[in-house]
Amino acid sequence: MRTDRLLARLEQEPAPPDAPAPGMSRTRAALLWATLGFYAAIVAAVLSTSWLVRLDWQVMLFRPYKQWPEMHAFLDYFVVLGQRGPTAALVAAWLGWRSWRQRTPRPLLVMACALLLLNVTVGAAKLGMGREGPHYATVMGSNEMFLTGDIFPSGHTANAVVTWGILAYLATTPRARRALSVIAALCALGVGATTVYLGTHWVSDVLLGWAAGLLILLALPWCEPLITRVERIVLGLWGYALGAASRPRAGALRPLGPTPRPVAASARVADEQRAVAGEPARIGAIRLRATGPHAHPHQPDHPAHPGHTGHPEHPVRPVGSH
Repeated sequence: MRTDRLLARLEQEPAPPDAPAPGMSRTRAALLWATLGFYAAIVAAVLSTSWLVRLDWQVMLFRPYKQWPEMHAFLDYFVVLGQRGPTAALVAAWLGWRSWRQRTPRPLLVMACALLLLNVTVGAAKLGMGREGPHYATVMGSNEMFLTGDIFPSGHTANAVVTWGILAYLATTPRARRALSVIAALCALGVGATTVYLGTHWVSDVLLGWAAGLLILLALPWCEPLITRVERIVLGLWGYALGAASRPRAGALRPLGPTPRPVAASARVADEQRAVAGEPARIGAIRLRATGPHAHPHQPDHPAHPGHTGHPEHPVRPVGSH
């Protein structure tokens, strides 16, 4: 196994991927309205106690978990793929790594938006219709609506559709999107069928759960402008935080110690101190003093005698004198 490819996958990309967000195309809009019609048809069929409610009771009385008991242990673990807590933590960890690698918080923002829509829509439907589950049914053949239950639509099924479908929605290549769509569909179908097998949901609960989750995935392009705006705000705050961390704080203490002075100035001050103390000046200091307009370019490198003015030994006589 080549480790260079693995290590390359762990590094950040130089820039976010140049992949446009899914838009509300005509095909997507048609699927959304068709799914919304299917959602309404399921609710109407259950409210009217139609053939769908009779099918619910037939499957419940068949008790699949007793017909195939050898599958019970495995399906008890498999249904966890539809529980919101474990699946959300797992997918959020994956999308968090993608956000870090792609230098954008968009994957996490899309997931947060989808889960928020899921909790609001599915939660409101559950509480509003108050349907009892198979294990708590009261009247044989009734639809068990508007009681104290909260299973219609199936939360496990809707959560499986949304959580695993987000991975396909965020795919950046057509091939990855097709593969992840198949995986998400298998997970959602398997979780819904498992809840029916275990007797925790009616068949109509699962059908409505599939429709509820698919509606959220299909409607996500309408949320893209808001997601983009929040993404810009987050990136702006992140850039400001990094800039503030790199700037020195106001009133920060400076390092202790004397302020360094130029070498020439330090030497001049030292020679002046030696001159006051009666010590001979250094050679370099004599050269530094010879900066006047009458300084001789070949001044001797030894200290001047006492009383000597520093002029040449034979001063120039005035013009015209003998």
